[in-house]
This record gives sequence, C-alpha cells and structure tokens, in this order.
Amino acid sequence: MTIALAPQDTPSQDAQHATAEGSFLHDVIAGLALQPKELAPKYFYDERGSQLFDNICALDEYYPYHVELELLPSVAADLSRFFHTELSAKESELGIIEFGAGSLRKITPLLDNIDCVSHLTAIDISKEHLLNSCNELRRQYSGLKVTAQAQDFTQPLNLEDPGSTRLGFFPGSTIGNLHRKQALDFLRNAGQTLGAGGYLLIGVDTKKPEYLLHQAYNDDRGVTAQFNKNILTRINRELGGDFDLMHFAHHAFYNHDYGRIEMHLRSLRAQRVHIADREFYFAKGESIHTENSYKYHPSEFADLARQAHWQTRRLWLAPDDLFAISLLQFNPAVDAR
Repeated sequence: MTIALAPQDTPSQDAQHATAEGSFLHDVIAGLALQPKELAPKYFYDERGSQLFDNICALDEYYPYHVELELLPSVAADLSRFFHTELSAKESELGIIEFGAGSLRKITPLLDNIDCVSHLTAIDISKEHLLNSCNELRRQYSGLKVTAQAQDFTQPLNLEDPGSTRLGFFPGSTIGNLHRKQALDFLRNAGQTLGAGGYLLIGVDTKKPEYLLHQAYNDDRGVTAQFNKNILTRINRELGGDFDLMHFAHHAFYNHDYGRIEMHLRSLRAQRVHIADREFYFAKGESIHTENSYKYHPSEFADLARQAHWQTRRLWLAPDDLFAISLLQFNPAVDAR
C-alpha cells in the first residue's frame, strides 16, 4: 500500500504538516470572519472526528447508512452483470476509485460481487483513519492492489491507471454536503479524474418526512452533537483556540427553502473566542454554520448530473424511496442543458 503524492519534489512530512495547518488556519479565520459565521465540514474529519462519524453510522436513527448498506448487495449483483456485458475482452479489468473512503465498509459488497476489479484507490482527507482502513481491506482481499491517497477528494486528482475502465464510488450521500455549485464542481472534477466513458456509482439521500430527518441528525445519545463540537476541539488543539465547548450547543434542522439539513453550533451566551492573533465575538444565540446535507428527488439529481455531463445509466431506490443509488457515465459531449 502506498500514499500517493506528487511524483516529483515530494514534500517532507514536516512540510506537508505545515501546509495543512496553514490551510486549516486560513480557512477557519476566513470562515469565522463571515456573517453568518461558518466552518468547512471537511475539518470534522481528524482521527477522532472520523471515529465519531463511524459511531453515528452505528446509530439506529441514522437511516442513510443502514438503508444504503442494505441496498448495496443487490446493486453490486446488478453491476456484476452490467459490467460483464459492458466491458469488452480487451477492457476486462475495472479499477475502483472511492472518494471520501472513510472506513471502507461500503466497498465490500462491490468487491464481493464484481470479479473484474483489479485495483482500488481510496481517497480521504483523514490520513491515519484511511491507512488503518486500507490495511484492514488488504488483509480481507489479499489479491487486490490497494492505493491510499490522503487528500481532498473534491479537487481534481491525478491517479495512476488502476485498470482499463474506471469506476468512481461516492457512497453515503456525501454529495449532499456540497452546495449546488460545489456539487457541480465535484462532478466535473470527477469526470476529469475518471475520464470519458468512466463510471460513477453515487449515493444520494432523498427528500422525505421531516421527522425522519430530524431524528437522523439529533440522536438521543448526543453522538452527532459530539461530532459537531469536535471541530472546535480540533481548532483548540491544532490552532491554539480557546473555545469553551460548554458554551456551544449542537443545532440541526431541516431548511425547506433549500431542501437541506443544516448543522450549526449555537453560542449559549455572549462571548469572545481567540485563535492565533484574532478575536471573534459571538452574541448569545449566534451560530457557526458547520454543515449542510442536501436532499434530492431522483429526477432533481439526474438533472444536476446532466449539467456536469453525466448520463444516468441505472437507478436503484430503497424501500419507501428512503435512499437512491445512481450509476452515472461521463460523456463530455452530452447536452448539459
């Protein structure tokens, strides 16, 4: 297993750390200077944050994880038949690129059912969590070549050729965490990464009764609240911040106008917070917007994908339309209107 970095002028670990810390500080300062204040959700995922998200996925209330996991074996069986027909003898191998790989639990139905997979490239921003997950996967699938890339998967990627045909895998409705423009940018970048004719298997959370959404993001055990607050813990630890977590509360709700769940950290009192040489004032009740989770009707998402030159080849819906998985194919010539 390798950590893929630039082929030339590979930076030292100290330089990589300094660059990452500088970007983190810059983004935090810029986000807290906005009105309303915001923090980028990618910074949830240090090692502790990644573990907390795994804990969220184990909760009964968090339906997206369970419903998608139940749907994936039938999707994988259909994909096995699809690629058996779709791939010529000359292009008999399939390389999978998983964006935001996390714990790599959802890749196993694909690996168990699709026998032409030769290579997996796992991409995630949380390096230690990714390395641990890749090590475990290599023990399970000894004949599979596994490459780990610890980087921001929303950016354009240069990958070694993992096989004749590329299949991107983006599960977990993570696309919903991106604003519409960001989602379009990701889809366009993924098209460049996977190439003309490449495929993308993507999970999308659907619009549904509000009480189900509320339960999923406001669990009784408070695990989602811990996950949300962990970004403040990380700022304190890595950037020398002085957030008092007791004076911030997790707040998640469904915004009908935008069709999304919003997560916030609400200040419980008037207070001042310091980071590096900057001071930020919070009024009582003022919040930091930490994450969105957009929900899409299948037709809405198909329209979004089309604007980034993706065609929908297959669509799978969970019972009661609780979740959708789409197989897209990149065609730069497709009408994007």
